[in-house]
Amino acid sequence: MAEAFIYDHVRTPRGRGKKDGALHEVTALELGTQVLRALRDRNGLDTSLVDDVVYGCVDPVGEAGGDIARGCVLNADYAETVAGVQINRFCASGLDAVNFAAAEIMSGQHEMTVGGGVESMSRVGLGASGGAWPMDPRLAVKAYFMPQGISADLIATKYGFSRDDVDQYAVESQKRAAAAWQDGRFANSVVPVKDINGLTILDRDEHMRPDTTMQSLGSLKPSFAQMGDMAGFDAVALQRYPEVEEVRHVHHAGNSSGIVDGAAAVLMGSKEAGAAAGLAPRARIRAYANIGSEPGIMLTGPMAVTEKALKKAGMSLDDIDLIEVNEAFAAVVLRFLQHFDADPEKVNVNGGAIAMGHPLGATGTMLLGTVLDELERRDLSTALVTLCIGAGMGTATIIERV
Repeated sequence: MAEAFIYDHVRTPRGRGKKDGALHEVTALELGTQVLRALRDRNGLDTSLVDDVVYGCVDPVGEAGGDIARGCVLNADYAETVAGVQINRFCASGLDAVNFAAAEIMSGQHEMTVGGGVESMSRVGLGASGGAWPMDPRLAVKAYFMPQGISADLIATKYGFSRDDVDQYAVESQKRAAAAWQDGRFANSVVPVKDINGLTILDRDEHMRPDTTMQSLGSLKPSFAQMGDMAGFDAVALQRYPEVEEVRHVHHAGNSSGIVDGAAAVLMGSKEAGAAAGLAPRARIRAYANIGSEPGIMLTGPMAVTEKALKKAGMSLDDIDLIEVNEAFAAVVLRFLQHFDADPEKVNVNGGAIAMGHPLGATGTMLLGTVLDELERRDLSTALVTLCIGAGMGTATIIERV
C-alpha cells in the first residue's frame, strides 16, 4: 500500500456564525475557494497535478449545496481536470475528508489530492439539511434521539463531572487559545479572508473570549435544562440509561463549542507526486479509523475509535505525543481524559472549539493542521486527532512527522 504524505495545510480564521459575524458576507463557496488558492499560491502548485478535492460540509444545501468541492475547484481556477466531491459525517466531516483523500493515494488510484472542509453557519444555518434521525419517529425512537446538549449533560452526569469541572475546562481552553495566538503559533497556517477588492475581512479567530473566568461562566444558565424538561428529552435519556437518577444540566454557551464560519484544506500526495511538484513532505497518515457508538449518548465515540486507530497503527496512547479531541462540549474531552487517564498537558494544547469555534464541516481538517504545526514547533513526532459525531460515531487519525 502506498503512503499518503501531507505537504501543506491552511485554514481561514473562524468568524462568529451570526449575522453580525465578520464572515457573514462571505459564502461557503468563497471560503472554500480561498483556502484552495492559498495552497496553490504558497506552494507554486501546478494544479493539473491534483486528482481530486474532497470537502466536508455538514449542511450542503442552498448556496452550500450541489457538490461544493467541485464548485470551489472551478472558482479557485484550478485545472478543470481536478475533480471534487462533498462528504458528510457530521462533525467529523473535515477529518474524514482528509482520510478519504489520503485513501485515494494509499490505494494507488490517485497521486495528489486535497482534503478539507467548509461551513458557513451564519448563512446556511445549523441543521438546515434536516434528516431522518431527528425527524422520523421510526428512527428517532429506535435511536433514543436527544439533542447533543442533552447527551453532553448525560455524559457529565453519568461520569461524574460537575458544573465547576466543565467550566474550569472551558476557562483553560480560552487561556490556551489566547496564548497560542499571542505566541504566533497559527501564523504560518491561517490565511486571511479577503473581499473582492483584496482587502482583509478577517485575519484572526473572532469567537474567542480570553477574559473568561469561572465567575463570568458561573453567571450563565444551563442551556439544555428547559429542553430536557419541557420537551421530554431528559425522560428519553433516563429511559436509555436508567442507572442515572436525573440528568444534571451543566453545559451552556461558555463551555460548549461555538457556532462559527470557516474553511480549511490539506494538500497530500504520494512521495513521487510530491517530488514532481518540488514539495517536501511534512508528515504522513499513519492510520485512521471510524466506528459507530451508542446513538443516544452519542458523544462517546472518541474513546472506542482511538483504541481502534491505535490498534491499526500498532501503537499505544503512550506512543502519541499530542492529541486533539474536538471540544464539542467540555464533558466530551473530560470523558476522554478520564477514560484513558491521559495527560491533560498533551491534549488540546492550543485550546479548541470552546474558545475558537466549531465550523462543522471544516473542524477536523483544522485540528489536524493545528496539531501538525505544534508537532513541528515542539519537535515532536506523532499526533492523534479525534472527534465525536452525531448519531453516535467516532473518527480518529494518527499522523507522524517525516
